[in-house]
Amino acid sequence: MNFVFLASKFTPYSLNNRTSMKNIVRVLGILALLLVVPVEATGIKKYRVKRIVIDAGHGGHDSGTSGKVSKEKDVTLRMALELGATIKKHMKGVEVIYTRKKDEFVTLHGRAKIANNNNADLFISIHCNGILKRKQQAYGTETYTMGLPNSKHNLEVAKRENEVILMEDNYEDNYGGFDPKSPESHILFAMYQNSYNDYSLRLAQNIEHQFKNRVGRRSRGVKQSGFLVLWKTTAPSVLVEVGFITHPEEEKYLNSQAGQSYIVSGIFRAIRDYKEALEGS
Repeated sequence: MNFVFLASKFTPYSLNNRTSMKNIVRVLGILALLLVVPVEATGIKKYRVKRIVIDAGHGGHDSGTSGKVSKEKDVTLRMALELGATIKKHMKGVEVIYTRKKDEFVTLHGRAKIANNNNADLFISIHCNGILKRKQQAYGTETYTMGLPNSKHNLEVAKRENEVILMEDNYEDNYGGFDPKSPESHILFAMYQNSYNDYSLRLAQNIEHQFKNRVGRRSRGVKQSGFLVLWKTTAPSVLVEVGFITHPEEEKYLNSQAGQSYIVSGIFRAIRDYKEALEGS
């Protein structure tokens, strides 16, 4: 199969004639790795949501995106802890597990490992968005699942979030030679699909619905791109960009107690509705 042709056919970011043989070999190696990753070919049995892993993006020496007065790693941690506390209070019988509960660095594959080792039924990764150029015009929420990016922005978000692996030891081995700086790597990697995609999309739609209709935020919609932390997690998984920390007014909102509580309440209701629909209650 001609994977270079495949990438150019299904994405707006085709490979050009000057792409080096080294990059081609690298991305083909990534695709080969994706094809051998075990997935549940028989589909997902009906199950109950008993265990939710909440992932506060970034941490430690990885600050993530920064605004004028705050860092992504701090905002996401506060929201993650509040979301977990809300779930524990209002969803009896559901266990909450955090990938981090303090300001510490956790690798992307380490975050997924926490979810997989605990047999998570849901994985929620919380992040803040950011655009350095024209930052005053970019604001609002986005929720991502694994899939092909259909815009330059979606691709850039995944590249930014995935570049954290450059801070990890032996990242070439841990991620099969994935190059976070290569658009071709992200495109071929994002073609990976698993049995949980439909469930992830359902949850993502719930979250954006809550943000728009109950929380009153500007929803930029449900989007898809190739995120390493979602690929490695064997459960319905979403990455929630709760707002643009590079937008002055939205940064204030994300750092306010009221703003954080509203965002958390939206995610909580989305999880609750997802769980009730799935379990038929």
